[in-house]
Amino acid sequence: MRTDQSIHFVGIIPARFASSRFPGKPLAIIGDRPMIQRVYEQASKRLSTVYVATDDQRIFDTVTAFGGKVIMTSPDHQSGTDRCAEAATTISRETGNTIDVIINIQGDEPFVRPEQIELLMDCFNEERVEIATLIRKVEHDEDIFNPNQPKVIITKDGDAIYFSRTPIPYIRDSVMNMWTSNHVYFKHIGLYAYRTLILQRLTRLEQSPLEKAESLEQNRWIENGFRIRTAITPWESVGIDTPADLEKAKLILDQII
Repeated sequence: MRTDQSIHFVGIIPARFASSRFPGKPLAIIGDRPMIQRVYEQASKRLSTVYVATDDQRIFDTVTAFGGKVIMTSPDHQSGTDRCAEAATTISRETGNTIDVIINIQGDEPFVRPEQIELLMDCFNEERVEIATLIRKVEHDEDIFNPNQPKVIITKDGDAIYFSRTPIPYIRDSVMNMWTSNHVYFKHIGLYAYRTLILQRLTRLEQSPLEKAESLEQNRWIENGFRIRTAITPWESVGIDTPADLEKAKLILDQII
């Protein structure tokens, strides 16, 4: 599907230096450049306007040095969603341009694909879509019991019903190691897009019981009545959460090169 060219999309990459598992990871070198630069360059292959939103001067200076756009944001944000909201307000104020939809690109995914961004953008050809995210069908031999890989169930229209760190649904009349053979499971891929006014409303919501239970902020939005449209991508995400993940990313880069 072709994205409506009248919609003004802006990509925002939230990036913070302080990470409990991997401090300074946006500046970790993959090949010949820092990770944040690789994310920025991948996003720019599809989006004409991309910004990094950070709370750290070192990241700000790095983005400026490679010629990227960057916004300094508050160090008090609890999530990338909140950081994107502040950055969007600043960008609109400083440029005088209205942003229709914000694409939230994870700052620790150096191999994000332009095609994935395109899938998100296409969701907004339908006016009722408020929020969009990506999901991927789980293969039969994949582990669906890993709590670090959230799963999601969806309606017939592709709107998310619920996100969970446990496998959903529970297949009552099947042994667990056969669940993926008896049902199509979906894994959540952490790219988001929001209409700007919706994003500002999301940041004013208080934490909800289901969000606290699963530690998944998207459940807060569902609990408060917001729709999250999903689009199915065939590509896995490659997130860098630990130094060990960084070494794996370097191997992937070698294969690409």
